[in-house]
Amino acid sequence: MIVVSAATGALGRLVIGHLLTRLPADRITAAVREPARAADLAALGVDVRLGDYDRPESLRSAYAGADRVLLISSPELAPDRRIRQHLAAVEAARDSGVRAIAYTSFLGADRDGDGMNAAHHGTERAIVDSGLAWTMLRNPFYSDAFINAGLRSAVESGELTSGTGGRGLNTAFRTDLAEAAANVLIDDAHLGQGYDLTGPLWTYSQLAEVLGEATGQVVEYREATEQAPGPMGWLMGLARSGALERQTDDLHRVLGRPPTTLRQAVALALG
Repeated sequence: MIVVSAATGALGRLVIGHLLTRLPADRITAAVREPARAADLAALGVDVRLGDYDRPESLRSAYAGADRVLLISSPELAPDRRIRQHLAAVEAARDSGVRAIAYTSFLGADRDGDGMNAAHHGTERAIVDSGLAWTMLRNPFYSDAFINAGLRSAVESGELTSGTGGRGLNTAFRTDLAEAAANVLIDDAHLGQGYDLTGPLWTYSQLAEVLGEATGQVVEYREATEQAPGPMGWLMGLARSGALERQTDDLHRVLGRPPTTLRQAVALALG
């Protein structure tokens, strides 16, 4: 049996969707904080169990009888609480007799234990030390945050702006990362592997060009003179520094196919 933790989140639902194309529903369990929100999964035959990162006793019940667990990282941003939640899940998996755990980490967490990677780095170390078989899925930022239906406004105005300084972004689509996680969960060949998952490198000037080709409209790229507010401004700053240009072929290898391309992504976003 495979347990997907945090299964009612966007990534968890996608992982379960991919698993259902390969496994009987009765071999898949969704561990969730609010079982009532997983009625759709239960209707598909998935076993829905209470599994709250803040309630370790519920995790032990949720993981009972499981061979593998996908530990999807908590959305909690405070590193101390996040690592506490993750360590509770790792301990519960070990105590419940789980054989292997896959963890959705973040790029660089194997080397960097500071800032946003502090909890990821600590979780990876705890998993390795637990004695469980493991696979680390070090995800990049989601392409979905940048390439989505909101691009229609750029097509309508004929202008696309960013504060990336022309640097590349190695983002990947959530659905590709979910499929990679599902592949890892059903194949022992991935045990003991740490994957640095990146999508095809792209730039905003390339995005403007592809938008124009897809719509037949002229879309000019312009570098923003002021930083965007909020999280997007922070992400643009990371890109401008070159921090999002690292590339590997790990996602391609785990998927067994090329990840979603920029042109495919734009077609889906505007579809």
